Amino acid sequence: MKLIVGLGNPGRTYAHNRHNVGFRCLSYFAKVHSIRFERRQCRARIGIGEISGSELLLAKPYTFVNLSGKAVACLRNKYGIPSSSLLVIYDDLDLPLGKIRLRPGGTSGGHKGMKSIISALGSSDFPRIRVGIGRPKTEGLSKTGEDGIVNYVLNDFSTQEEKVIKATTSTVAEAISYFLNQGIEAAMSKFN
Repeated sequence: MKLIVGLGNPGRTYAHNRHNVGFRCLSYFAKVHSIRFERRQCRARIGIGEISGSELLLAKPYTFVNLSGKAVACLRNKYGIPSSSLLVIYDDLDLPLGKIRLRPGGTSGGHKGMKSIISALGSSDFPRIRVGIGRPKTEGLSKTGEDGIVNYVLNDFSTQEEKVIKATTSTVAEAISYFLNQGIEAAMSKFN
């Protein structure tokens, strides 16, 4: 079984926020493959399905992004899923809007949700897909203050950005399928 986790914040208020791009990508993937999030376990909404012979557990933690590790660790332990069979999808300020990067492991890169997962699992050796949301701009300069970043990730995409993100969710769904069929290295070669 493989565990695919999309990060985001629960509730309609946050549904279209930049920080919820992980939820959105996973929801799109689930819809394409007719997997429904019908159950709750380990503080997450989950959907179970099968694609190309792989049994899948899709999860959207409802712990809020910064505490995602609690749900991910609980699900991984409950189902006995090895780290190599975990895939996490999340937003990344350091990638341009709509760009994606797959990695077999690594640091949190300052993302508090990933920091929570790495801490809860005791390891950073699990595949991930980073989805670019870009950094906020003010008169051509990047905002770097913590308040500016928090406001930025908790705001919705603009109309123009939304068009880019809709296309990106489709690309992420392809990348997930490729990861399931070919593995992380092959998926990195194709999508990075």
